[in-house]
Amino acid sequence: MSDWRIYRGAGLPHDGLRRLPEPPPWRDFTFTDGAPGAAEGAATEEADAARRLGVQRQLVENLHPRPEEVEAVNAALYLRRPLLVTGNPGTGKSTLAHAVAHELGLGRVLRWPIVSRTTLQDGLYHYDAIGRLQDVQLDRAVDGERAERPPIGSYIRLGPLGTALLPTGSGGAWEPGGALPRVLLVDELDKSDLDLPNDLLNVLEEGEFTIRELERSADREPVTDVLTDDGRMVPVTGGRVRCTTFPFIVLTSNGERDFPAALLRRCIQLELKPPTEKQLAAMVTAHLGEQALAEGEEYIQRFLSRDPGQVVATDQLLNALFLTQRAAGAERVTRNRLAEMLLRPLDRPR
Repeated sequence: MSDWRIYRGAGLPHDGLRRLPEPPPWRDFTFTDGAPGAAEGAATEEADAARRLGVQRQLVENLHPRPEEVEAVNAALYLRRPLLVTGNPGTGKSTLAHAVAHELGLGRVLRWPIVSRTTLQDGLYHYDAIGRLQDVQLDRAVDGERAERPPIGSYIRLGPLGTALLPTGSGGAWEPGGALPRVLLVDELDKSDLDLPNDLLNVLEEGEFTIRELERSADREPVTDVLTDDGRMVPVTGGRVRCTTFPFIVLTSNGERDFPAALLRRCIQLELKPPTEKQLAAMVTAHLGEQALAEGEEYIQRFLSRDPGQVVATDQLLNALFLTQRAAGAERVTRNRLAEMLLRPLDRPR
């Protein structure tokens, strides 16, 4: 019986790590062009889609989203309103943004992960004033008073929200010169402090914001090139960013808090239910293939038959299927113990 373990806990050094197989598709961070850390582009977008939607993305259409999910997405597209998606962890809230971008050909999804310290400024832009001051002092030390001040745009980088609001045709759209919106995923908005949902209201309603550092010098420098979240340089006129095509924005929430009515009325609301057996089968096949679906039937049924109210995420099931498949040579009791560890309900008291 082959030993699936890499680390044995024996305390004796060995080269067993060389036997470690390829990672799960959703944890593979090697870009398709074979150059980790390569510039943003089609290869990066392809790798990101593979992680989120599965290597066999042609099977995505078999996920059979519920009618209310399709209708909510279309309502957000037609009305140019953000889509507020709630549901338990692992129900596919974040994946929805990637699925829409994939089907409609909208390119790389801009992602803005929210934590308790996140502010609206983080999503709009960042100005590196300290870095600019250091460069000015360094240039003066070398060239004296003849040194030119470095352009301010080199020290401004738009955040995910700021990039999503760039006007079409400025290089901000995925297809330059086109009228395609960007897709922005604002992940786990309920993790923010109390102010962020209210701070978002004006930007989401007006579709514009001001870069104060550029606005002050607009009379001397009307157009300034700044860096986007994609790593491209784009022109900003008069220090103001105004969208011409409102982005498709997905706000996700685990339902851990209530949002102000002012935000709710500006959004299309959607609650995602746990996946059905057919959706789950399509998800497993898209990520792991038909063989994993057949061999993991026991664990899929265990996932589906969990007690009402238990919170178990679909990625826990994928982890369990992947690992028990790799440990196929281990004893059944070992595989069951692995599955039990990975399928532990998220709301179970420790």
